[in-house]
Amino acid sequence: MLRGPVAIVTALVLFGEAVGIFAVNAVLATVAENQNMSLAGMDPKAMSTGTWVMGGISAALLVGCGLVALLAGVRDRSPGRFGRIALIGCAVVHGVLGAVTVGLVGWAAFAFMMVVLALLVFTLLAYGPEGRGEERVGDEAAPAAI
Repeated sequence: MLRGPVAIVTALVLFGEAVGIFAVNAVLATVAENQNMSLAGMDPKAMSTGTWVMGGISAALLVGCGLVALLAGVRDRSPGRFGRIALIGCAVVHGVLGAVTVGLVGWAAFAFMMVVLALLVFTLLAYGPEGRGEERVGDEAAPAAI
């Protein structure tokens, strides 16, 4: 079936995105520190440290979501409750950031965010709650209502 390879591709894209997010934040932190930049009187060292921390946390969350998708694809099983919640949160963030990137970055960034969103949604839907098909009783007609 197609769901395993798509989940693995989703994981690889999330891993690549984690590296990209960390690299962008590293550049921003370095520039803020080297230029001694300040925003409304805030300490430049605090801005640089905050940017490093935000890049690390964002990358760690993306790697975590990638691991959930990778395990789902390799095992060909639905992720657990925590894994599904993490993937749903990741999809929501990608949807919101996609809407923001249209105005700030451009249509190419928007298209990338929507591709990642589509991969996440496909992974979530492909590995939906299992067992619904087996719960049906059979082809028997339902009893008539009185």
